[in-house]
Amino acid sequence: MSLNRSEKEAVISEVTSLAAKAQTLVIAEYRGITVAAMTKLRAEARSKGVSLMVLKNTLARRAVTGSGFEVISDQMTGPLIYGFSEDAVAAAKVVSDFAKTNDKLVIRGGAFAGKVLDVNGVKQLANIPSKEVLLAQLLGLMQSPISRTARVLAALAEKKGEGVAAPEAAAEAVAA
Repeated sequence: MSLNRSEKEAVISEVTSLAAKAQTLVIAEYRGITVAAMTKLRAEARSKGVSLMVLKNTLARRAVTGSGFEVISDQMTGPLIYGFSEDAVAAAKVVSDFAKTNDKLVIRGGAFAGKVLDVNGVKQLANIPSKEVLLAQLLGLMQSPISRTARVLAALAEKKGEGVAAPEAAAEAVAA
């Protein structure tokens, strides 16, 4: 189905706005994937905040012109699915995870921070933990010294014999 000029301009402007907000672009060849598998991939992508779309390559090239994803425009040939994500690892993770279970989806490459990623680069990006996991790990590291200090103080108090009596005395004082 061919698009008229105004429809093409609408597609280009939509993809341009996606590219302006996105940190990562992953492209993959989808030749031979069933409709059911593609629907499952799109649902997974939506839940992770990834915009997946099949575009005409000429429209995609025009849309990424002037953005950080222009570096990958020479790889935009053949039947491709484009994955844009604001989270740096989400698009790579969704496409890479799906490619593990479906050999018909072939990762062609990607772009991150104005640099071209090859297939291994996309897979390495997919192995990085998500932003939420990294924040949780950072919080755990920040809490670690405090919790260790509390455990040491509790052990010292228990060694002196105050550890057992103090909580019971506090509980009795609150009850009274």
